[in-house]
Amino acid sequence: MIARRGLLGAGLALPLGARALAAAPTPAAGIRRLSPKLDAILDADAAVEMLGGGYTWTEGPLWVPRGGGMLLFSDVPKNRIWRWRRDRGFDRFLEPSGLAGPIPKSIREAGANGLTLDRRGRLLMADSGSRTVARVDFATRRKTVVIDRFAGKRFNSPNDLIVASDGALYFTDPPYGLAGEGESPLRELDFCGVYRLSAGGRLDVLDRSVTRPNGIALSPDEATLYVSVSDTAGPVLFAYALDARGFPTGRRVLVDFAADHRARAPGMPDGMKVAPEGHLFASGPGGIHVLSPEGERLGLIQTGDIVANCAIGEGGAALYLTSNHAIARVPLKPRR
Repeated sequence: MIARRGLLGAGLALPLGARALAAAPTPAAGIRRLSPKLDAILDADAAVEMLGGGYTWTEGPLWVPRGGGMLLFSDVPKNRIWRWRRDRGFDRFLEPSGLAGPIPKSIREAGANGLTLDRRGRLLMADSGSRTVARVDFATRRKTVVIDRFAGKRFNSPNDLIVASDGALYFTDPPYGLAGEGESPLRELDFCGVYRLSAGGRLDVLDRSVTRPNGIALSPDEATLYVSVSDTAGPVLFAYALDARGFPTGRRVLVDFAADHRARAPGMPDGMKVAPEGHLFASGPGGIHVLSPEGERLGLIQTGDIVANCAIGEGGAALYLTSNHAIARVPLKPRR
């Protein structure tokens, strides 16, 4: 199995087979319209704007409204969180973002990955390097561990997270942060879990059968939980039906990306965001796939490189993309 981390762009060590995949021609930046329904989301002349680059592997983009608005994103291998503000450009927001101190060879990705806000506007992170979910104080940049174990055993390396309206936290726990991934001697859990942490502190594993759970998101009505799977043997996007308590009652494949992967489109199912109207912006082979709630492909946003994740910002007026070494922006149509 070659997981997502074997398919990153240049700058990181790649297995031989992954190098061949990564070397496949990548389409230039642009937007492919696959359905007229895309016109309600993007203007016909919408273009991909590159904001900056020079990073190692960008991830976890999050739009934060406070202070006039800013984009936070992780450079996971460099163990940093960066900030972008339109009037000030880029600066470092937090370093180290994940594991502090000397980084042992047993840790592959020391930095934080996915970022989100809780219902009080506080920053939460999937701290891959420290193998925890943590909270960060905006004023002091001080970190507090929210949770780091299931049934007394340490997580693999939490990757992405989302908070429900009742304060429950959903997150994924693949082994990407560990050297050797699934074969790492540091692993204490024998599965890669999809979890739910209630506002009261109860932790439940919702699914322990997913080989490489990655991005995670909720539908606007919170009746559906989306989880992407970054496994070359089964690159899919799952949709879980949730009951009134926020627990799954069933699972289906919303989108199967196997054909895209076989066609050597760059990237894998990774991070995603759901718009208030219900459509998804989901990373996958080729870029960001714009999907209906039923899984219909409406369009494809391409940056000319692998796209790991995205964030809706500026009150819904823009989509920000973390694209390998760079950050990009696409204007969105305002909500009606």
